[in-house]
Amino acid sequence: MGKHIERRTLLKSLAATPVLLSPLAAGCAQHGSSTSAGTLNVGQISNSVAFFPLFVAEEKGYFKDEGLKLGERPRLGTGAKVAAALKSGSIDLGGGVLTDAFNLAKSSEPGGTKVLSSLVTEYYVDIVVGKSLKAPSEAASVESRVKALVGKKIGITGPGSGTEALVNYLFDRIGKKAKTDATLVNLGSAATSAIGALKSGRVDALSFFQPIGQQAEADGSGRILISPARGDVADMMGALHGVVFSTQKLLKKKQKETDAFQNAIKRAQQDVQGDPDKVRELLEKYLKDTSPKALNALVPMLRREMPQSPTVEKRPYETARRFHQESKLVDKAPSFADMKA
Repeated sequence: MGKHIERRTLLKSLAATPVLLSPLAAGCAQHGSSTSAGTLNVGQISNSVAFFPLFVAEEKGYFKDEGLKLGERPRLGTGAKVAAALKSGSIDLGGGVLTDAFNLAKSSEPGGTKVLSSLVTEYYVDIVVGKSLKAPSEAASVESRVKALVGKKIGITGPGSGTEALVNYLFDRIGKKAKTDATLVNLGSAATSAIGALKSGRVDALSFFQPIGQQAEADGSGRILISPARGDVADMMGALHGVVFSTQKLLKKKQKETDAFQNAIKRAQQDVQGDPDKVRELLEKYLKDTSPKALNALVPMLRREMPQSPTVEKRPYETARRFHQESKLVDKAPSFADMKA
């Protein structure tokens, strides 16, 4: 199929999840922040590599240095729950992907949703295959690698997730449908569950965020078959992916606090671009169950995938926005000016 159809399949999948209230969000008033001055509640999907700068800033005391106190720090499991918690006011800032921000914008007044921080400008989900699955090498075409997945059990974090979206997109490239031409197995977001399912043969492959692929390669349980972040899928290169987003109402009320947050994240991002040995030490603390070999592989990848500043730049934003527009994913994709905090 053509490139427009391929993009449409991926992006419909990315935004398929409805915005549901999480247990954290349930019962909270929908009137902006509930935190006191000088404090921010910051929620995120999981402890994926995209949110490593938040850990660095916490670990090195940058938030405290900037006069900011972090309150609740929930891991909410999905971007839809992050968006719902923002809308309810139970968190002030949300760590997710850009599509989550677009979804929130659809249910808000014009200009009511803002992207505050750029965390990752590559799509950090990989297709990882187990040892028993016979698949072509990295030198083979993406299409031939995808064909090896037909009829197989593929682990994803859950329905409507970016992990499912990647599988749907890749299957569409070869004229197949993941829901009927493979078996998608919902594993949740825990790294141990994903690796365990691959090792036990519960699934033949995984579509999972970093560092799952690096862990599988390090312990010999599998290998990365397809990686958008290393350039395997040209249409997905350079798009803004990992972000921190919020509401215009919150950002207006908490200008001082969000400025401090940005300053702390910038310092953390500069650390990621700094001494590789120090980055590895911090990464080992963040990803406690990750093998030394996987950590070694991740450090140079993070330096490529993460920007040197949290300022949201127009080019990666417009790349992602173009994907949404050309796929007819949303009636009107917010402009850069509308979404930039």
